[in-house]
Amino acid sequence: MQTENIVKALSKKIPVRAHAHRADDILTALRLRDEFDLDMVIEHCTDGHLIVEELKEAKVPVAIGPSLSNRAKVEMENVTFRTPGILAAAGIETAIITDHPCTPIQYLPLCAGIAMREGMTEYDALRALTIVPAKILKVDKRVGSLKVGKDADIVVWNNHPLEIMGKPEMVFVNGKQIAL
Repeated sequence: MQTENIVKALSKKIPVRAHAHRADDILTALRLRDEFDLDMVIEHCTDGHLIVEELKEAKVPVAIGPSLSNRAKVEMENVTFRTPGILAAAGIETAIITDHPCTPIQYLPLCAGIAMREGMTEYDALRALTIVPAKILKVDKRVGSLKVGKDADIVVWNNHPLEIMGKPEMVFVNGKQIAL
């Protein structure tokens, strides 16, 4: 049935992921969310820094990215690494994404590091790669932070994990060290 996922979204059995770069498209997605009482995440949110108050009022989580790209599309005109920090500072649950394979996933820490350079706090940058995506995916009871009873793989770095010179030295999966 072609409408099966629409029915699931309308009954909040699945979340709606609104892929919107421009402010007007983001605001349209928010109007649809309100009209149909949808569980929504705004993905890309390139112009989010232009409509901070509206996003804050909507209490909608955002997944910012890809930012490590050119402005090949008109929708990317306002792309800036300042957006994640601006939104997180406003209290908006903000994740950083690469939109793999648009920007390969291995550049995710680099994107968070650049967001820090452009004003995002270290705390918010680390949250944007850990607990916030876990909350967006509704798996935060199991992963996304270090707490007793949660699943956790641990990486020990030789430097800050969001700095270009940082390299993993040890990785533990299910309590066992694995070879690098």
